[in-house]
Amino acid sequence: MKSHTQNPNHTTLSGEALLDDYVLSHSDAEPDYLHRLWRATNIEMLHGRMASGHLQGRLLKMLVQMIRPRNIIEVGTFSGYSALCMAEGLASLLNAGSQSSFINEPVGESAISSQTPNPPHLWTFEINDEQEPFTRRWIEGSPWADLVTFIIGDAITEAPRIAQTENITFDMAFLDGDKRTYIETYETLLPLMSPGAFIMADNTLWDGHVTDPGYSSDPQTKGIRNFNDYIANDARVSKVLMPLRDGLTIIRTNLTPTLSQGEGAA
Repeated sequence: MKSHTQNPNHTTLSGEALLDDYVLSHSDAEPDYLHRLWRATNIEMLHGRMASGHLQGRLLKMLVQMIRPRNIIEVGTFSGYSALCMAEGLASLLNAGSQSSFINEPVGESAISSQTPNPPHLWTFEINDEQEPFTRRWIEGSPWADLVTFIIGDAITEAPRIAQTENITFDMAFLDGDKRTYIETYETLLPLMSPGAFIMADNTLWDGHVTDPGYSSDPQTKGIRNFNDYIANDARVSKVLMPLRDGLTIIRTNLTPTLSQGEGAA
């Protein structure tokens, strides 16, 4: 999701149109269904530019193919574009069949298959119920609908309940909700993640406002700045902030548990 002020046609931070066109023309094409969703989002929804779009969508699909998660959680569905890109990645894993396996699971013992007792799945949370009619229509009408559960509600309270009810941990997360609560959402998700899981946090450059003193009093900017500082100093994870679109931070949880932020030894 981009900030409201960023040009929706720019895929690189520099925003140079020719370079943007070059990047997209040398990346995988956007599937027709997702292109139609992106157009509908920009026509029918307020702040439609916040949808992930072509380049980030192809990256999210590829990250799913690389990570091979059994369970994905997304915070901040918006129009469903990013959720469907990740679901598309899960579908490609199913199509690969026994040639692949889920993260942290040996090949042969848990080969990815549509017949597996626990097929891969994505849970996506949107707190704004006014978006439900549009988003639910596009998710449920997509080729990947069976792989997605769309929930209207607050992930901070609902995600732990889902994890407990389903008896699962998550192998991948996409954090794209309220920037003011990024740290709280992150701390909610972290105990629900499997060892070596990945969390992608979107908008971590926030249209460049993170380094602009003129936005120091803006709550969303302060939320992103605080989150970035918090993650940079979190020894429980590895992290890299990428200048893709509006900033994308890729976070990997440690393979062995560590103390919570600020928690001392007993």
